[in-house]
Amino acid sequence: MPDRDLTKSISGVEAMRGIGQLEARGFWADAWDRVLKNRTAVLALAWIGVVALCAVIAPFIANANPLLLWQLDADGEAVGWTSPLWRSLTASDLLMALGLVVGGAWLALPLKLPRGERLGALVVAAIIAMATTVLSAFAADWLDEPVREGWARALGEEVSDPRHMASRAFIAATLGLPFAAAACAVPFLISRRSRLIVVAVALSAAAIAAGSRWQSRPIDFDRFVLDEASGRIRCVYTLIPWSPDRLRSELITVAPGMTVAEAIAAKEAASVRESERFSAALMAARASGSSDQALRIEDDMAQVARQRASLQREWKTLLKSDFAQRRFLLGTDPNGADVLAQLLWACRLSISVGFVSTGIAVVIGVTMGSIMGFFGGTIDLLLFRVVEIFMAVPVLFLLIVAAGVLPRNTYVMMAIIGCLSWTGAARFTRAEFMKLRHQDFVLGARASGLPLRSVLFRHMLPNGVTPVLVDASFAIAGAIIAEATLSYLGLGPDNQASWGKLLSSATGTTGTFVWWLAIFPGAAIFFSVLAYNILGGALRDAIDPKLRKAAH
Repeated sequence: MPDRDLTKSISGVEAMRGIGQLEARGFWADAWDRVLKNRTAVLALAWIGVVALCAVIAPFIANANPLLLWQLDADGEAVGWTSPLWRSLTASDLLMALGLVVGGAWLALPLKLPRGERLGALVVAAIIAMATTVLSAFAADWLDEPVREGWARALGEEVSDPRHMASRAFIAATLGLPFAAAACAVPFLISRRSRLIVVAVALSAAAIAAGSRWQSRPIDFDRFVLDEASGRIRCVYTLIPWSPDRLRSELITVAPGMTVAEAIAAKEAASVRESERFSAALMAARASGSSDQALRIEDDMAQVARQRASLQREWKTLLKSDFAQRRFLLGTDPNGADVLAQLLWACRLSISVGFVSTGIAVVIGVTMGSIMGFFGGTIDLLLFRVVEIFMAVPVLFLLIVAAGVLPRNTYVMMAIIGCLSWTGAARFTRAEFMKLRHQDFVLGARASGLPLRSVLFRHMLPNGVTPVLVDASFAIAGAIIAEATLSYLGLGPDNQASWGKLLSSATGTTGTFVWWLAIFPGAAIFFSVLAYNILGGALRDAIDPKLRKAAH
């Protein structure tokens, strides 16, 4: 029997046989399909994907450490090789790269497990790995302090030995064990066995990564350049041979597209012009008979001459090497650091602050909102007063105060933003739970004797979490703006690349406007915030039947 054209009308008998019927789709599958039909939302997703990809691969494509290094003997023959770039990678770098490869394959492979549950397992594994890595970094810094005595000092001396990687991995696994135990109790997978496997793999990978990269050490980037210029080593660098912490005072505010040799030549020409101006001013001062002014000008001329001589001695050897031909594609900042490398590394800060702080806010908000909406009455009245108190707290001003009192690092910023921006999620969840608590499936779950956590988070939450997810997209954009604002004011995380910090250096200390320090980081902030807002709007349109009906 030939296939029937399903675009034509069918009879009642054919309909009873199932001819012409489409396969039923889930709510989220249908909503996601509607989002993908929105071209603007697809562009926003593409930009978010690019930023996330840059955050993961930034240490591999923007690094001043050689990708490969060969030691050379007196005859110029290679006698051994190593990879300084690989040694410079931190535990977070390794885990993010592993997550990109393994996580992508885990979601892409055609497995029986639904893709939504696989994504949930991946998120829980990422939380375990992140918590283990962060706690291990704190433990390494604490044990490395010279003031430690007794068992702490002995343990610090033991784990500092490169041969004791197993001890470091054991400490890291012990620190991450509470998070792994909590994850085993969360029903994010159908099978408990699969849940244990995911948690064990995540904890083991984080412990091995933390043990192999227990503590980062400062690296002398110029040593590689000097050794290569003298013929002792031969190096191969990655795509962008600059790191965000690779600073040179002689390479400040270099225009985009210039090489190191061109930048040095420009500095030399500027020094010559400055000497000529001093000579003209000195002649004018002597002609006017002002001996004091002439002495001051002579001192300035001597200082400029010394700086110029020092510059020539230092760069005489370097300008003969391949280092002189390195190009600054997007220029440098007032500290002499490459702008492109900082833009790529700053993607990591924006992504982490946005997602982690929003995750904290969603967890707190959903918990508070579900309790208010389910119980109502006095509990709702009291807890909603707490919500109103937090709504009255200005997040930016509290961040500024915290930057002056607490350690200026990413984790403090994430915690403050997350612990103060949960009120929107709480109000949305409260409203949804108030509508759902009298539904038949909720009354049936309560009548069957299910525990409260199962009624709230297993039966009611999946049916009332939709507005929270839409609000979370806007919250991520707000967190990115908060971090950029704080970094623009000079109160962001120390020793970490940031779009806001780059933007603040566009005027510099002299007040001169540097256009490439305003356009490139400003565009990154603008497009990132715009992408999350567009995605949130598209998701809201896709899940709201009233908006879909109005659009038609």
